[in-house]
Amino acid sequence: MAGLTVAAVGTVGFLAYQASASAPPSLARPRASASPPVTKAPRVKQDPAVPPGRSGTGERVVYSVGGDRVWLVEGDGAVRRTFKVTPGTVDPTPGHYRVTSRSSAVTGTDGTPIEHVVRFAVLQGVPVGFSAATSSVPQPADASVPTGGIRESRADGEAMWRFATIGQHIVVVP
Repeated sequence: MAGLTVAAVGTVGFLAYQASASAPPSLARPRASASPPVTKAPRVKQDPAVPPGRSGTGERVVYSVGGDRVWLVEGDGAVRRTFKVTPGTVDPTPGHYRVTSRSSAVTGTDGTPIEHVVRFAVLQGVPVGFSAATSSVPQPADASVPTGGIRESRADGEAMWRFATIGQHIVVVP
């Protein structure tokens, strides 16, 4: 019985070797190389002057969570202003929102004095909106504190304040 098992294993091994030796190159096992092949498509760099596709039509504020950028878009589709922002630790889910409240000057959830606050969502009990720190250039949020403040420069905050009144359409894209 042991002799039959050895013969069978040997035969299978020999046939496997013959099959791999005669296989076309397209079916051959990939060989290790010094640099692995790139499997991800290169990221397309978008023109910051143009709002992302699928961001809607008409007058709106477009916020790209992945790009940390905002566009203030007129009713005819013209971009009034675009600018970079510094997100908080709580990102809004992509979708459509409306401005629900505004405050001219308050203290943010992180203790920073802020102005021109334009809120549009509440996530995980944290208010989410755009604001400008009154004391300095926006800094990345402390990851241990849940904050929904999307910080902009004071000049950009003033532009947002004038554009995004109660009920203004906010579109959040990935």
